[in-house]
Amino acid sequence: MLGRTWATLLRGTNSIVQQHTRSVMSKTALVILANGAEEMEFVIAADTLRRAGIAVTVAGLAGSEPVKCSRDVVIVPDTSLESVKATKFDVVILPGGLGGSKALAASAMVGEILKQQEKENRIVAAICAAPTALAAFDIGKGKSLTSYPSFKSQLESHYKYIDDQKVIQDGNLITSRGPGTAFDFGLKIAEVLAGPEKAAEVAKGMLL
Repeated sequence: MLGRTWATLLRGTNSIVQQHTRSVMSKTALVILANGAEEMEFVIAADTLRRAGIAVTVAGLAGSEPVKCSRDVVIVPDTSLESVKATKFDVVILPGGLGGSKALAASAMVGEILKQQEKENRIVAAICAAPTALAAFDIGKGKSLTSYPSFKSQLESHYKYIDDQKVIQDGNLITSRGPGTAFDFGLKIAEVLAGPEKAAEVAKGMLL
Protein backbone atom coordinates (compact mmCIF):
# COMPACT_ATOMS: atom_id res chain seq x y z
CA MET A 1 0.00 0.00 0.00
CA LEU A 2 2.76 2.43 1.00
CA GLY A 3 4.68 1.57 -2.16
CA ARG A 4 1.64 2.36 -4.30
CA THR A 5 1.14 5.67 -2.47
CA TRP A 6 4.74 6.73 -3.10
CA ALA A 7 4.45 5.65 -6.73
CA THR A 8 1.32 7.79 -7.12
CA LEU A 9 3.03 10.80 -5.53
CA LEU A 10 6.08 10.32 -7.73
CA ARG A 11 3.96 10.15 -10.85
CA GLY A 12 2.19 13.34 -9.79
CA THR A 13 5.50 15.10 -9.17
CA ASN A 14 6.89 13.95 -12.49
CA SER A 15 3.75 15.19 -14.22
CA ILE A 16 4.15 18.65 -12.68
CA VAL A 17 7.82 18.79 -13.68
CA GLN A 18 7.00 17.68 -17.22
CA GLN A 19 4.23 20.26 -17.51
CA HIS A 20 6.62 23.01 -16.34
CA THR A 21 9.29 21.85 -18.78
CA ARG A 22 6.82 21.81 -21.66
CA SER A 23 5.61 25.26 -20.64
CA VAL A 24 9.14 26.71 -20.75
CA MET A 25 10.13 24.87 -23.91
CA SER A 26 6.98 26.15 -25.60
CA LYS A 27 8.39 29.67 -25.30
CA THR A 28 10.10 30.82 -28.46
CA ALA A 29 12.54 33.56 -29.42
CA LEU A 30 13.55 34.94 -32.80
CA VAL A 31 16.95 36.65 -33.03
CA ILE A 32 17.42 38.58 -36.25
CA LEU A 33 21.06 38.58 -37.35
CA ALA A 34 22.34 41.12 -39.87
CA ASN A 35 25.83 41.75 -41.24
CA GLY A 36 27.64 44.03 -38.81
CA ALA A 37 25.76 42.83 -35.74
CA GLU A 38 27.56 43.05 -32.39
CA GLU A 39 28.55 39.44 -31.78
CA MET A 40 28.75 39.57 -27.98
CA GLU A 41 25.21 40.90 -27.75
CA PHE A 42 23.93 38.25 -30.12
CA VAL A 43 25.76 35.26 -28.62
CA ILE A 44 25.18 36.14 -24.96
CA ALA A 45 21.46 36.78 -25.44
CA ALA A 46 20.87 33.63 -27.53
CA ASP A 47 22.99 31.44 -25.26
CA THR A 48 21.34 32.72 -22.07
CA LEU A 49 17.87 32.03 -23.43
CA ARG A 50 18.79 28.52 -24.55
CA ARG A 51 20.17 27.82 -21.07
CA ALA A 52 16.76 28.87 -19.75
CA GLY A 53 15.07 26.28 -21.95
CA ILE A 54 13.70 28.71 -24.50
CA ALA A 55 13.65 27.64 -28.15
CA VAL A 56 15.78 30.20 -29.99
CA THR A 57 15.71 30.60 -33.77
CA VAL A 58 18.55 32.62 -35.31
CA ALA A 59 17.39 34.09 -38.62
CA GLY A 60 19.72 35.77 -41.08
CA LEU A 61 18.33 39.04 -42.41
CA ALA A 62 19.92 38.52 -45.82
CA GLY A 63 19.37 34.74 -45.94
CA SER A 64 20.78 31.63 -44.32
CA GLU A 65 24.38 32.24 -45.39
CA PRO A 66 27.09 32.96 -42.77
CA VAL A 67 26.95 36.45 -41.30
CA LYS A 68 30.08 38.50 -40.60
CA CYS A 69 29.62 40.44 -37.38
CA SER A 70 31.14 43.73 -36.28
CA ARG A 71 34.46 42.23 -35.07
CA ASP A 72 34.74 39.77 -37.99
CA VAL A 73 33.28 36.82 -36.07
CA VAL A 74 31.30 34.74 -38.55
CA ILE A 75 28.02 33.14 -37.39
CA VAL A 76 25.83 30.73 -39.35
CA PRO A 77 22.09 31.43 -38.87
CA ASP A 78 19.64 28.59 -38.32
CA THR A 79 17.53 29.83 -41.21
CA SER A 80 16.61 32.91 -43.23
CA LEU A 81 14.29 35.60 -41.91
CA GLU A 82 12.19 35.22 -45.04
CA SER A 83 11.40 31.61 -44.13
CA VAL A 84 10.12 32.42 -40.63
CA LYS A 85 8.61 35.89 -41.11
CA ALA A 86 5.06 34.54 -40.70
CA THR A 87 5.88 32.49 -37.59
CA LYS A 88 4.74 33.77 -34.20
CA PHE A 89 7.47 34.10 -31.55
CA ASP A 90 7.13 35.09 -27.91
CA VAL A 91 9.98 37.56 -28.34
CA VAL A 92 11.75 39.13 -31.30
CA ILE A 93 15.30 40.21 -30.43
CA LEU A 94 17.45 42.75 -32.26
CA PRO A 95 21.18 42.64 -31.43
CA GLY A 96 23.07 45.92 -31.76
CA GLY A 97 26.16 46.83 -33.73
CA LEU A 98 26.14 49.91 -35.94
CA GLY A 99 26.13 48.11 -39.28
CA GLY A 100 23.65 45.50 -38.16
CA SER A 101 21.27 48.06 -36.68
CA LYS A 102 21.33 50.15 -39.86
CA ALA A 103 20.48 47.06 -41.89
CA LEU A 104 17.60 46.21 -39.53
CA ALA A 105 16.26 49.76 -39.72
CA ALA A 106 16.35 49.67 -43.53
CA SER A 107 14.47 46.36 -43.86
CA ALA A 108 10.76 46.55 -44.63
CA MET A 109 10.46 42.90 -43.61
CA VAL A 110 11.87 43.66 -40.16
CA GLY A 111 9.40 46.52 -39.87
CA GLU A 112 6.47 44.24 -40.71
CA ILE A 113 7.60 41.64 -38.16
CA LEU A 114 8.06 44.23 -35.41
CA LYS A 115 4.72 45.90 -36.08
CA GLN A 116 2.90 42.57 -35.99
CA GLN A 117 4.74 41.59 -32.80
CA GLU A 118 3.69 44.85 -31.14
CA LYS A 119 0.12 44.63 -32.45
CA GLU A 120 -0.28 41.17 -30.92
CA ASN A 121 1.20 42.33 -27.61
CA ARG A 122 4.25 40.07 -27.75
CA ILE A 123 7.73 41.06 -26.61
CA VAL A 124 10.17 43.14 -28.65
CA ALA A 125 13.73 43.40 -27.32
CA ALA A 126 16.64 45.50 -28.61
CA ILE A 127 20.12 46.31 -27.33
CA CYS A 128 22.86 48.87 -27.99
CA ALA A 129 22.26 50.58 -31.37
CA ALA A 130 19.27 48.40 -32.25
CA PRO A 131 16.67 50.65 -30.55
CA THR A 132 17.24 52.99 -33.52
CA ALA A 133 15.61 50.28 -35.65
CA LEU A 134 12.60 50.39 -33.30
CA ALA A 135 12.38 54.14 -33.83
CA ALA A 136 12.58 53.67 -37.61
CA PHE A 137 9.31 51.74 -37.49
CA ASP A 138 7.63 53.68 -34.65
CA ILE A 139 7.76 50.67 -32.32
CA GLY A 140 6.98 51.45 -28.68
CA LYS A 141 6.87 55.22 -29.16
CA GLY A 142 6.43 57.07 -25.89
CA LYS A 143 7.65 54.15 -23.77
CA SER A 144 10.70 54.09 -21.50
CA LEU A 145 13.80 52.89 -23.30
CA THR A 146 17.60 52.86 -23.22
CA SER A 147 20.42 52.24 -25.69
CA TYR A 148 24.14 52.70 -26.27
CA PRO A 149 24.84 56.25 -24.99
CA SER A 150 25.77 57.77 -28.34
CA PHE A 151 22.28 57.05 -29.72
CA LYS A 152 20.45 58.96 -27.02
CA SER A 153 20.00 62.04 -29.20
CA GLN A 154 18.27 59.94 -31.89
CA LEU A 155 15.82 58.43 -29.42
CA GLU A 156 14.98 60.87 -26.66
CA SER A 157 12.41 62.79 -28.70
CA HIS A 158 10.44 59.59 -29.38
CA TYR A 159 10.84 57.77 -26.05
CA LYS A 160 11.27 58.36 -22.33
CA TYR A 161 15.02 57.88 -22.43
CA ILE A 162 16.69 56.36 -19.35
CA ASP A 163 20.48 56.30 -19.10
CA ASP A 164 21.18 55.13 -15.56
CA GLN A 165 19.93 51.52 -15.78
CA LYS A 166 21.36 48.52 -17.63
CA VAL A 167 18.02 47.13 -18.79
CA ILE A 168 14.66 48.83 -19.16
CA GLN A 169 11.36 46.99 -19.43
CA ASP A 170 8.25 48.95 -20.26
CA GLY A 171 5.40 46.55 -20.88
CA ASN A 172 6.40 44.31 -23.76
CA LEU A 173 9.40 46.43 -24.73
CA ILE A 174 12.82 45.45 -23.34
CA THR A 175 15.96 47.44 -24.15
CA SER A 176 19.56 47.47 -22.96
CA ARG A 177 22.78 49.44 -23.41
CA GLY A 178 25.65 47.44 -24.93
CA PRO A 179 28.03 44.46 -24.80
CA GLY A 180 28.67 44.85 -21.08
CA THR A 181 24.95 44.66 -20.30
CA ALA A 182 24.18 41.71 -22.58
CA PHE A 183 23.95 39.22 -19.70
CA ASP A 184 21.46 41.47 -17.91
CA PHE A 185 19.53 41.79 -21.18
CA GLY A 186 19.37 38.05 -21.80
CA LEU A 187 18.45 37.30 -18.19
CA LYS A 188 15.63 39.86 -18.21
CA ILE A 189 14.12 38.22 -21.29
CA ALA A 190 14.59 34.80 -19.65
CA GLU A 191 12.89 36.07 -16.50
CA VAL A 192 9.88 37.29 -18.47
CA LEU A 193 9.54 34.09 -20.52
CA ALA A 194 10.69 31.38 -18.10
CA GLY A 195 10.16 33.01 -14.71
CA PRO A 196 12.45 34.61 -12.12
CA GLU A 197 13.48 31.29 -10.53
CA LYS A 198 14.73 29.92 -13.86
CA ALA A 199 16.54 33.17 -14.66
CA ALA A 200 18.22 33.08 -11.24
CA GLU A 201 19.22 29.44 -11.81
CA VAL A 202 20.79 30.31 -15.17
CA ALA A 203 22.63 33.30 -13.65
CA LYS A 204 23.97 31.14 -10.84
CA GLY A 205 25.17 28.50 -13.29
CA MET A 206 27.07 31.17 -15.23
CA LEU A 207 28.59 32.52 -11.97
CA LEU A 208 26.89 35.88 -12.39
